[in-house]
Amino acid sequence: MSRAKTHVNKNDIVRVVTGNHRGAEGKVLQVIRGKNQVLIEGVRMIKKHTRKSQEHPSGAIVEREGPVHISNVKRIEAATKEEAKPAGKAKSK
Repeated sequence: MSRAKTHVNKNDIVRVVTGNHRGAEGKVLQVIRGKNQVLIEGVRMIKKHTRKSQEHPSGAIVEREGPVHISNVKRIEAATKEEAKPAGKAKSK
């Protein structure tokens, strides 16, 4: 069984190009290949209600990143902050 190839990987800098969080930039924390989603640092923060535990004796509401569909993000160059151009495609006139 082969894994699906994606255009972004963990630790890439990406920009959200469509959706409610359009224009947001951040580092990819995780790629969820089975669902074609990515977690981006600081983008789509959701509140998660947690149970009682040793860390939170009375429970807590924790903020964390929510997934964004991989088709809604574009990888950008970290050094120049420009959008990365797809490799291997030549212009035809």
